[in-house]
Amino acid sequence: MTRLAAPLLIILGILVGLSLHTVVNCGDADDPDVCSAVIGFSPLRGSLIAFAYEGRGRIAMRHGDAKTAIADYDQAIRLNPNRAALFRDRGLARQRNGELDAAIADYDQAIALDPKLAAPYANRGLALAAKGDLDRAILSYNTAIRLAPSDADPRVNRGLALAMQGRSGEARADFEAALALPDGKDGWAHTTARTRLADLADAKPTHVAEPQP
Repeated sequence: MTRLAAPLLIILGILVGLSLHTVVNCGDADDPDVCSAVIGFSPLRGSLIAFAYEGRGRIAMRHGDAKTAIADYDQAIRLNPNRAALFRDRGLARQRNGELDAAIADYDQAIALDPKLAAPYANRGLALAAKGDLDRAILSYNTAIRLAPSDADPRVNRGLALAMQGRSGEARADFEAALALPDGKDGWAHTTARTRLADLADAKPTHVAEPQP
């Protein structure tokens, strides 16, 4: 190796490393143009560029644009069809777009690829509950709770589904258990659990809160 070749290889390695970092992390930005530039100009192709489509999809979801997110997740899945998180995220986008059956199919695929991920079970429970299939929703919540026992949200959502079925004692147990766990970032779980416990204590018919996506 010549004296010139070694520094060139070092520089090339740095550039490739920076390019890979940008591809994988462009979704952390708030501007989709970063991911778009990566998709258009990065020397990295194939399954690696799926991260840029995934990142742009995440940005679209943060901006409330589920349709654009679905299109980007479609491309990411085409390039990397074996990554469970892509099906989980497209399922969430489809769910927010009102495509419940398609969302459930995506969650099923995410679970098939990685059955140890809790989120697809929790999200599938929400989609099933929205379709009125409370029995299957509760089964999905059961698995989500087993895989992520410190997450309060699926316990509250299971409690809501149980309350919809008139199973007040089991619902109360879930709400109380949720209050003993750390609350989520938005405070939804503890607020909803307290409200529903108060409703159950009053023993009056009340409107059941919508599950949290």
